[in-house]
Amino acid sequence: MEGMTVLIVGSGGREHAISIGLNQSHSVGSIHIAPGNAGTAMVGTNHPVEASNIDGLVSLAMEIGADLVVIGPEGPLVGGITDRLREISIPCFGPHSEGAMLEGSKMHAKDLMKQLRIPTAAATRLDRNSDIKDFLTQNPPPWVVKRDVLAAGKGVVVTSKTDEAERFIYDSIEKDGFVIVEEFLEGEEASLLVIMDESGYVCLPPSQDHKRVWNGDKGPNTGGMGAYAPAPVVTPSVHSRVLKEIVEPMHHYLRNQSVPYRGVLYVGLMIDSDGRPSVVEFNVRFGDPETQVTIPLIESDLGEILLATAEGNISSLNPVFSTLSSATVVLASEGYPGLSKTGKEITGADVTIDEGLSRGYVHVAGAIIQGGRMVSSGGRVLAATGIAPKLSQAIDVAYQIIDSISLEGSHFRNDIGHRALPPKE
Repeated sequence: MEGMTVLIVGSGGREHAISIGLNQSHSVGSIHIAPGNAGTAMVGTNHPVEASNIDGLVSLAMEIGADLVVIGPEGPLVGGITDRLREISIPCFGPHSEGAMLEGSKMHAKDLMKQLRIPTAAATRLDRNSDIKDFLTQNPPPWVVKRDVLAAGKGVVVTSKTDEAERFIYDSIEKDGFVIVEEFLEGEEASLLVIMDESGYVCLPPSQDHKRVWNGDKGPNTGGMGAYAPAPVVTPSVHSRVLKEIVEPMHHYLRNQSVPYRGVLYVGLMIDSDGRPSVVEFNVRFGDPETQVTIPLIESDLGEILLATAEGNISSLNPVFSTLSSATVVLASEGYPGLSKTGKEITGADVTIDEGLSRGYVHVAGAIIQGGRMVSSGGRVLAATGIAPKLSQAIDVAYQIIDSISLEGSHFRNDIGHRALPPKE
């Protein structure tokens, strides 16, 4: 039996990680990526169709005879690509447009969590008629200010500076008509990726992302500067509470909609000092860079898992996960997360490590092949990923790889995984 033809939509490190996982799946015969990047071109066929071009993607899926389409970014999901593909009987891993509004509108997600009594921060909607200065006076800092739009993980400002909060609030209201200000939650963040459909759900190993651009969790928010899994802050008791208080109510609600949710639900968590979890945000797709550290820990056939979910049959499988640890360190362009300098040559990105149970390689994100050379094309250029028996070893492997890569002006954090490691003497 020939393997499936799979189309992956997207162009980042997440999509490269998915392509590598599918390339190792016996159920998969050929891999196509639109538009892809320099890394995905090494494991499949790239097509010059942007992730925002839903008509073009649907046509491409039909042209290549796709047996499965896997959506990486949130934009096409909110735009209804899954609805379009299901109309022509092409299985799609990713929720329909209504389900995607869990990420498309933070206010919608807040209202649903309130309805289902899922723990989350209190939120206030501010618009042009609101007294912003009075609100900030009555509600002490720090303030968590969120735009209610898709913003690639960067539509949030957390600050204790009144002028910074005011500026972001006024700018957001000017752009969007309103903005959301949330209660600040104390604790440690973690991410849980839950693959679900109407038949059941499967939790991937919990991970922890590093959103801030500089060491010590300083500086502005980014799309993510590194991650590791499993995250020890998600203890067995915390995991049990997350399932009972968050995942199960959400799954019960989503499975009973007129069109059930089929895809991954990213649960962004804050875990307080007493082990109580609250939802920071929901996303409706694999996280980036969480995907780079969770997919390598899936020992079962990834193609079978994604297809079963797209067909509403995940409960027929019992996926197996590795007991190893993984870590990834993002290399960013000069200027990121602001205006990034691109078009710079990258060398050393082909390095790999394979020593016993330890291995490591590069996940390519914002890079393309130009004139036979790999050059940067985005803010987050690549991620060095290590997998090993212990987290400290996985982190060491990731840094060995990233130290071998050269990209003028680039930067990376050198404290990825610091919360999970014992303090240095």
